[in-house]
Amino acid sequence: MYSVEFSQTAEKQFYKLERGIQERIINVLERIRIRPFHFIKRKQGTPHYILRIGEHRAILDVKEEKLIIFVLEVGHRKNIYER
Repeated sequence: MYSVEFSQTAEKQFYKLERGIQERIINVLERIRIRPFHFIKRKQGTPHYILRIGEHRAILDVKEEKLIIFVLEVGHRKNIYER
């Protein structure tokens, strides 16, 4: 089973979100820990992945050899792709 870690940027973005959205994100991250590649999609032009969480998105880096899902960014879908 994979473990989930947040970058400093993702952690700051996460805590700025509403409490209900935070809980939803945590629930989805817990669910994908067993088989993450079933739920994520490769972000075009980068080595990262995208996880859809309703109208929000998480940009992830999956380290298969260490079984770590590293959350790089979290935000609303209209803002997350601008970076």
